[in-house]
Amino acid sequence: MTDSIRKGAGMTRKGAALINEVIRTEVPYGTLALWFLGQESVIIKGDGITIYVDPYVSGDLDSGDWRRVFPAPIEPGDILGADLCLITHEHGDHMDVGTLPYFHRQNPAAPIVAPACCKPALQEMGIAAPQIWEADDRRQLELFSKLRLTVIPAAHEQLERDEAGKPRYVGYVIELNGVTLYHAGDTLVYPELIERLREVRPDVALLPINGRDYFRGQRGIVGNMDYREAAELAAAIGADTVIPLHYDLFAVNAEKPGHFVDDLYERFPEQKCHVMARGERFVYVSPRAFLR
Repeated sequence: MTDSIRKGAGMTRKGAALINEVIRTEVPYGTLALWFLGQESVIIKGDGITIYVDPYVSGDLDSGDWRRVFPAPIEPGDILGADLCLITHEHGDHMDVGTLPYFHRQNPAAPIVAPACCKPALQEMGIAAPQIWEADDRRQLELFSKLRLTVIPAAHEQLERDEAGKPRYVGYVIELNGVTLYHAGDTLVYPELIERLREVRPDVALLPINGRDYFRGQRGIVGNMDYREAAELAAAIGADTVIPLHYDLFAVNAEKPGHFVDDLYERFPEQKCHVMARGERFVYVSPRAFLR
């Protein structure tokens, strides 16, 4: 891939600008670059590897409750130069039928890692079976001779496994370019999660903050940890920096990130955090990378 791209027939002007930024961003050792696309969709780049996590950049979901509050910073046809896609679970705002077929056609060599239960739906989208890799928490993946990927079971709102014992919902620990990043996916806090992440001690933790309650549950909205739990979890696992996710895209299932920041400031004032703007590039520099 050249160091920049021109706006092609399938690309939007805004999307081409962001993808150009991704391609041209140089990421020195001990850093990762992140771009926030809304909900839990992020782009991560380090050591020449570009990863998309839960890329949901198409339109509204099916029902009236699920109308986007804002358009995605890019569109499905904009996604070029990707090396890997990570899917946390099968819900439509994470495993997007409007995005993933484009992702696969435009980046055919990029594996799509997802829970085993997602495979039939991904194949129905036209994803080639060899490019669908199972997210199995019983083994680590070593990719591109540069990236170590660890699957962490997620409880959304329960820990669930299929008949083969493979998790239905997952998060990922990404070790790349001297930085350890944890993307939680959709999950509540549970004891084993705290223990596992304390061992990992991620540099960056990306955590949902939208919470859950009875009334949303009655509408079929499955919940996550709330902002107080996310703040407590970040401090408990020793994360250097925490970034909130899953608070912004649907009015029916939203949270104010300022509440998260206020809670951190009051209870854990030494905990670093960053709230990302839509489409923002954030370059994280690890103070630990050169101590390892």
